[in-house]
Amino acid sequence: MGDDPGPTTPLLVACALGIEQLALRSGRGAAGPVRVLRTGMGPRAAEAAVGRLLASGGVLGAAVVAAGFCAGLAPGMHPGDLIVAEETRDADGVTPCVGTGLLVDALARAVPGRTVHTGRLTGSDHVVRGPERAALRADGAIAVDMESAATLRTALCHGPRPVAAVRVVVDAPEHELVRIGTFRGGISAFRVLRAVLPAFYEWHRSLSLPRR
Repeated sequence: MGDDPGPTTPLLVACALGIEQLALRSGRGAAGPVRVLRTGMGPRAAEAAVGRLLASGGVLGAAVVAAGFCAGLAPGMHPGDLIVAEETRDADGVTPCVGTGLLVDALARAVPGRTVHTGRLTGSDHVVRGPERAALRADGAIAVDMESAATLRTALCHGPRPVAAVRVVVDAPEHELVRIGTFRGGISAFRVLRAVLPAFYEWHRSLSLPRR
């Protein structure tokens, strides 16, 4: 592909759970410097793990993607659908995401046939169910998870960089799960998460190319 060496800065992909890390690491690889960090569950764990790594200089200047599973909030969503955040929001503020359109296009190539939703990804400090999900949807969110907002906010506290959040719906209003991996929806979401890493690299590379 010519003389383009690809991005010179690393890509950090942060996820909370061991099953998410397994999916990302065991899927199709990406050609480039990519590190998958397991942060642990919840916003405080995400803040601590991402802040510690970036403060150490181990991934200096890294672009950051928050990835993993989420709860879809909109009627008609299905397990295995993809969420690309236009922004993340929680009680501590709003973080705009970079290159949403690039990610949507890259994911369409990496996981053909899967529905990709864009919009606000809301952060919570607990598992959200039932009426609380409906309230978040009424407030404009399309999905909720516990770590993305904290991950991206913490990343930007350690210097300017591209940030994004991509989540795979593991349950939705008509398809609620109790445990990931024990139902068909969890298996579907796992398979999709295994396939997304090349799209993250394509996003990262596209942002690094000179603009004409």
